[in-house]
Amino acid sequence: MNHFPWLSTIVSLPISAGLLIPLLPPEGNKIVRWYTLGVCLLEFILITYVFCYHYQSDSNFIQLREDYTWINLMDFHWRLGIDGLSIGLIVLTGFITTLATLAAWHVTLNPKLFHFLMLAMYSGQIGLFASQDILLFFFMWELELVPVYLLLIMWGGRKRLYAATKFILYTAGGSIFILIGALIMAFHESNAFTFDFQILMDRTYPLELEVIIYSSFLIAYAVKLPILPFHTWLPDTHGEAHYSTCMLLAGILLKMGGYGLIRINMELLPHAHSLFAPWLVAIGAAQIVYGALISLSQRNLKRRIAYSSVSHMGFVLIGIGSLTNIGLNGAVLQMISHGLIGASLFFLSGISYDRIRTLALDQMNGVAVSMPKIFVLFTNSSMASLALPGTSGFIAELMIFLGIISNPNYSLVFRIIIIITQAIGTILTPIYLLSMLRQMFYGYEPSNDSVSYTDAGPREIFISICLSFPVIGIGIYPDFVLSIWKNGIDSLLSQSFPQNL
Repeated sequence: MNHFPWLSTIVSLPISAGLLIPLLPPEGNKIVRWYTLGVCLLEFILITYVFCYHYQSDSNFIQLREDYTWINLMDFHWRLGIDGLSIGLIVLTGFITTLATLAAWHVTLNPKLFHFLMLAMYSGQIGLFASQDILLFFFMWELELVPVYLLLIMWGGRKRLYAATKFILYTAGGSIFILIGALIMAFHESNAFTFDFQILMDRTYPLELEVIIYSSFLIAYAVKLPILPFHTWLPDTHGEAHYSTCMLLAGILLKMGGYGLIRINMELLPHAHSLFAPWLVAIGAAQIVYGALISLSQRNLKRRIAYSSVSHMGFVLIGIGSLTNIGLNGAVLQMISHGLIGASLFFLSGISYDRIRTLALDQMNGVAVSMPKIFVLFTNSSMASLALPGTSGFIAELMIFLGIISNPNYSLVFRIIIIITQAIGTILTPIYLLSMLRQMFYGYEPSNDSVSYTDAGPREIFISICLSFPVIGIGIYPDFVLSIWKNGIDSLLSQSFPQNL
């Protein structure tokens, strides 16, 4: 039983089950919806089972390793394995995707294709987080592009063609740089050609070459995370995508960039990362303030939330660039936290649009009277997004603050500037979020008593509570999740950056 290919099963199950969707009866959408939801639940249960019974959280090593030759001529292997960093994001993927599938319950346009694309994304995301081969990592990274493009162009808003074209140009263009970096690393030692993470981890490169490789990967992550100035695709994509797709984008897709930055750039290219770290911190601090200011100026609800994501991802950059144990743990926690909160905000914005039929904040004018349940749920998620104490965002941002302060390798002046910039962003965050709530639910004028909207139903309340519960749980007892990846972070820093411990 120890040799059972658990990870291959988890990666292949969603897309394999998706290939059976065309065989389902053509009449009605109910069977397709229940089938897809059943697959997602089965996958999430399987992930939870493997995590609880076949993964040892106190180990520093890659576990459940699988290595199968795929294309022998290219030394392309199906190499999978997980550690604490992987399993946290895999569980997040299963959780968010299951809820996003439930959120897409009322999609009626070509539901078979829609749900197949959701399952294809599911496999691609888990495959990326479980990859132990840099070429397989690239393959899974690319696998995401087509489903998102089709979900956007077929089920998006009025400007979906523009948004989808911009998305594919940015993300596909950035992905090429992963392949370039992977090939340089693989061919560096011609007598030992390999894409295996574990072998590449032990290799050394001339510093100039390492900087070139690092820069190549960083461009791809800068698009996906996103990092300034490669972020402009994000507001357009979120603004036009169906809210279930937005849940996957905000909840999981953005985390692929942060994961790659830690898994490849930090682990495999530590010397270059030490050089780039101050720049990541500086850009992250600027991004926090920039995203908050631009978000405040947005009059479109989904674009305001999208720019808030840009701002929150700045904290991830600072945590990764801090080169400290507490800062890096905070960065990973921020990715998990934002995945839950971002998915919740986009879901609530979507169900609000279903009722109000507008995303213009200045046209909503006090809908709290007609939709008190949505008002409470939206307020709860917004409080979590502004990092209210008792929520996961507060713990993550506090750890990142402490991480940058505690690094003696940065000058005192640099640390003070970064802390002040972070503080400004932290002050701006409640301004744009509370302003959003005021414009939506209170408005500038009394609401029109002749207009009445349907409030949230049981399914929608269930989805929102499921997303909020872990946010509060982590905020109250963060060690519950920090213990999952703590040993892996300790091992990474001790091997690659011992001078920072």
